[in-house]
Amino acid sequence: MMLEIERLKVAFRPREGERAVLHGIDLSLARGETLGVVGESGSGKSMLALATIGLLPRGASASGAIRLFGDDLLSLSERQMSAIRGEKIGMIFQEPMTALNPAMTVGSQIAEALRLHREISRGGARSEALRLMEMVRIARAPDRTKAYPHELSGGERQRVGIAIALALKPALLIADEPTTALDVTVQAEVLDILDQLVRELGIGLMLISHDFGVVARMADRVTVMQAGRMVETGTAEDIICRPERPYTKRLLSSLPRRVRAGLGSDP
Repeated sequence: MMLEIERLKVAFRPREGERAVLHGIDLSLARGETLGVVGESGSGKSMLALATIGLLPRGASASGAIRLFGDDLLSLSERQMSAIRGEKIGMIFQEPMTALNPAMTVGSQIAEALRLHREISRGGARSEALRLMEMVRIARAPDRTKAYPHELSGGERQRVGIAIALALKPALLIADEPTTALDVTVQAEVLDILDQLVRELGIGLMLISHDFGVVARMADRVTVMQAGRMVETGTAEDIICRPERPYTKRLLSSLPRRVRAGLGSDP
């Protein structure tokens, strides 16, 4: 397996005592596979993503093991993790404006990500930035490389976020609610891009979402989280069509009837 997480616990240590937010998480992910992590707000799914990429909030600590190609990421220094981020792990955030610099053109931001980690000329970085923008299907990419984030639509900004995450050809891509802020049409386009990248590049994708519809469309396997714990895991078909845990059934039953019918979970 490319990614193996074992007994992962994340806790904060305020003055009144330790407060755990993840309780013994176990999961794995192979190259070319999409793992959907689904749960309500506060279930711990975003904390799982931050722990995996080594960006836990101040005051939080992690124990257990997060192994990427056999290397335990929890044992690495911040300098070592900084090299891992981008080169081996890329992350797509829910709101791309929070991850983009409003004072730089988007082409420059992609090129900067390349030059920070690789020996590449300015011209080479600009050419690669254009190629990445075309790969994520940004229309009129040569012109859009010169645009600032506020000049792009929400869907275009998210595509730029995907391009930055892919710039160094990571093996693992973590997408934390990547389509929540987008309308339905743009959401479908972004999901199609992610699915194509997994198939063509052999990337392992951890897709975090509260939306079972998104997970059903994309995931090979699904992990359901509640209050920092894994409550159910299995193939996407089993989880959606034959859920075993009451919490999973409640999540599915909260979907509109027509959506449940489309997922195959409505008799």
